[in-house]
Amino acid sequence: MKKIIITGGAGFIGSALIRHLIKETNWQVLNLDKLTYAGCLESLNEVSGSPRYHFVQADICDRSTVERVFAEFKPDAIMHLAAESHVDRSIDGPMEFIQTNIVGTATLLQVAREYWSTLEGTLRENFRFQHISTDEVYGSLGEEGYFTETTPYDPRSPYSASKASSDHLVMAWFHTYGLPVLITNCSNNYGPYHFPEKLIPLMILNALHGLPLPVYGRGDNMRDWLYVEDHAIALHLVLEKGIPGETYNVGGNNERTNLEVTYAICDTLDKLAPERRGSDLSSYRNLIKFVQDRPGHDKRYAIDASKLKSKLGWRPTENFDTGIHKTIEWYLNNAWWWQPIREIKYSGQRLGNAK
Repeated sequence: MKKIIITGGAGFIGSALIRHLIKETNWQVLNLDKLTYAGCLESLNEVSGSPRYHFVQADICDRSTVERVFAEFKPDAIMHLAAESHVDRSIDGPMEFIQTNIVGTATLLQVAREYWSTLEGTLRENFRFQHISTDEVYGSLGEEGYFTETTPYDPRSPYSASKASSDHLVMAWFHTYGLPVLITNCSNNYGPYHFPEKLIPLMILNALHGLPLPVYGRGDNMRDWLYVEDHAIALHLVLEKGIPGETYNVGGNNERTNLEVTYAICDTLDKLAPERRGSDLSSYRNLIKFVQDRPGHDKRYAIDASKLKSKLGWRPTENFDTGIHKTIEWYLNNAWWWQPIREIKYSGQRLGNAK
């Protein structure tokens, strides 16, 4: 029975990973989360009653607390997802991203290295530090081509620069100290329990409230979309079968422009919830409003996940059409989760104007 520390487990991807591991394994899982604005323990209601689930509220920059958690829990691995992650917020307040994503990662690496150095035999050999990152570290693609694990880093926002920095730190701890690390770089995730500042949940909830659907620029920025539960499966697989010191890209092969994503949401809502749009609208598409673009907005991301597929045997189970349908159905049926967030934490206002 493995014992895993997951940082940021109350976040979108972290909670999906914990739900997956509790349901699909017999592992002990400790969720280490600061519970910032985007942390929602309610996302873990399905598994929080399990005796194999544990929670500690802590900042990953708090070294003494992190050391205590390692000493008491004695993990076999750490899966590091805790991060400030919204590009628009990084434009408005970059220093929080520097502190959490860079200083926090360095703190975890040092604590993990010191803990790992005390292990012996198979415990030492099998220990892993898995760092979950983003495709945004690679910068912006042209109309053709894909990001691979050897694509040079070229971050363009405070967020992506902070994640690129953390990636480099992780690899430095591997090369310098021999700490057995793994890195994954994923494309844009979507699915249930997604904090509504991000594109897909924002558009869904704005539409259901009859509010404008703000599309940046001309809406032609391209992203590769990955269903969050497919990502959780990939992370589990990399932890078990990945080779220390290697990077694995995780992508869904579902390229869509932001405008195409918005159209898909509107068209699906027209079918699933026509009564919510009001009699004055023939389609949710009528709510689309083009707004000033984000500063430094990367044009296109696209992931080549062939290494993960060929070496470890991963395959996504959802394409964009099936995934977006499942996602919208979830938001329609789970207002208990998102309604308090919209009322208390984030109501859909524009972020990242860089003024």
